[in-house]
Amino acid sequence: MTSPLNLCGLVVAVAALLAGCGRKADAEGGAQAASAPGGGASAPAQMVGVVKVQQADVPITVEASGTVTALQSVDLRSQTTSIVAQVLVKDGQNVKKGELLFRFDDRADRAALEKARAQLARDRASLADLERQLNRAKELKAQNFIAQNAVDTAQANFDSGLALIRSDEAAVQAAQVTVGYNELRAPISGRVGIVSVFPGSLVQANATALPLVNIAQLDPISIAFNLPETQLGTLLEATRAGRLEVEALPPPGSARGATSVKGHITVVDNLVDTTTGTIKVKAEFDNKAQALWPGQYLRVRVTLRTLKGATVIPQVAVILRGNERFVYVVSADNTAKLLPVQLRQGMGEQVVVEGLQAGQQVVVDGKQNLRPGTPVKVQAPVVKPASLPASGAASGAAP
Repeated sequence: MTSPLNLCGLVVAVAALLAGCGRKADAEGGAQAASAPGGGASAPAQMVGVVKVQQADVPITVEASGTVTALQSVDLRSQTTSIVAQVLVKDGQNVKKGELLFRFDDRADRAALEKARAQLARDRASLADLERQLNRAKELKAQNFIAQNAVDTAQANFDSGLALIRSDEAAVQAAQVTVGYNELRAPISGRVGIVSVFPGSLVQANATALPLVNIAQLDPISIAFNLPETQLGTLLEATRAGRLEVEALPPPGSARGATSVKGHITVVDNLVDTTTGTIKVKAEFDNKAQALWPGQYLRVRVTLRTLKGATVIPQVAVILRGNERFVYVVSADNTAKLLPVQLRQGMGEQVVVEGLQAGQQVVVDGKQNLRPGTPVKVQAPVVKPASLPASGAASGAAP
């Protein structure tokens, strides 16, 4: 039989042997871990969707709501109280400056004109007689047949007759002007609105009377809109540099294929509205096709400047961490690399950044599963980000 002492020795030997095997296994595992990438167990490659960094000229634009206004708009009213004899214009007609639109009953005014002319003729005859009397008085005074006061009286009568002639001539001119009020002509070229009178209607000569018709100039035409005062410096700088282009966007509900209308800024108001913090701007547009209509409410886009060779990536690739922005890019060894970027301009689904180079692959899908150094496998994005618009337009406010 084995003694207790020998049994204890055997247990100690077995324990020592087991401890040595454990230390050997730990050493081998540590060596394998040290040989793995990143000092840890090798991880499987993550599937990520990527897009390439683009480089393009990006116009910086700002959009605003505006109202279409006619460059000239005139309400025609009668300058005499009379009856409408003829209406020579139709609703919606295009007219030219000086074209006859209305004719009123002018019989009373023409009679007054003839009376003024008759009075002028009579007074001219009287003036001729007074002139003969004055000349005769001068001859008699030269022969000492009459006193000087007789000559003075003849001279005064002649001067009075001459003043009367001038008064009669002014009366004739006034009567001619009154007769001219009986024909109403277009003061500007444009499109006529709805005619509010008909032949036989009585018109009144006062400012509160209903206009006979309105004429609005449609080509060219203008759009008035407001921009934030934060854009005032850039706006003024752009206008000083040259002609600043404006684009009137098609209104909602327009037919498919409707295109925008190009124009240019003509004036920037001389003060900022303190209640709204905006500045009023007017732009002029060619409107031969009459795509713009006075009173219409539209969106306009103003191109303030252009960023040359800007670096553009999708907005979804940007990672926000406090006040810092990052993106994951795919390194040459197919691992994820976290790079800081600076956002310069938002433009819908795209953004202009600094800190990247054209051609780099930025991660847009699967970035939430990445860590710096994670192996990645590249594939096309699940949802392809919108490409740059044709104009490359960026919004006016930086992110």
